[in-house]
Amino acid sequence: MIAAIVGPSGAGKDTLIEGALAAWPDLRLARRVITRPSDAGGEDFDGVTQAAFARMQRDGLFALDWQAHGLSYGIPRDQLAGSGPVIFNGSRAALPQAMARLPGLRMVLVTAPVALLARRLAARGRETETDIAARLDRAGFAMPPGIDHLTVVNDDSPEQGAARLLAALQPDRALR
Repeated sequence: MIAAIVGPSGAGKDTLIEGALAAWPDLRLARRVITRPSDAGGEDFDGVTQAAFARMQRDGLFALDWQAHGLSYGIPRDQLAGSGPVIFNGSRAALPQAMARLPGLRMVLVTAPVALLARRLAARGRETETDIAARLDRAGFAMPPGIDHLTVVNDDSPEQGAARLLAALQPDRALR
């Protein structure tokens, strides 16, 4: 199983992913490549320059790549290889491309009320007020038509959110 975890900035995707990884030892996280400094905070990712990203893209190293918020993001092919379940922090806008390139991809939308998104974005201290406003404007971005997905509302504790994500990733287990 390969699953894309998507949703607006501030929804808590990284926190829920971290909780799911801790609770499900066989689950792997595909580490993203992003055109921002590695010490910028947030998730664990590989920071590269735009030129290095373009080289990786040209060399076909990405299973999936997209642009958002003035940055380039990529999921390296080798991060999805191997056996066992793997998840990655994706983009709602890139889902049609992801579905075409990754047959059988499972989609999970993580969301939260807008007021909570705003508080979380302000608390992380990475963006200006203008950047936060732009991210909140995108919060209502609808899933592309025809994309079958599960929704996880992350409006409670991190533990509760991670449990909801695990239930979405393991529907058979959630029924027990």
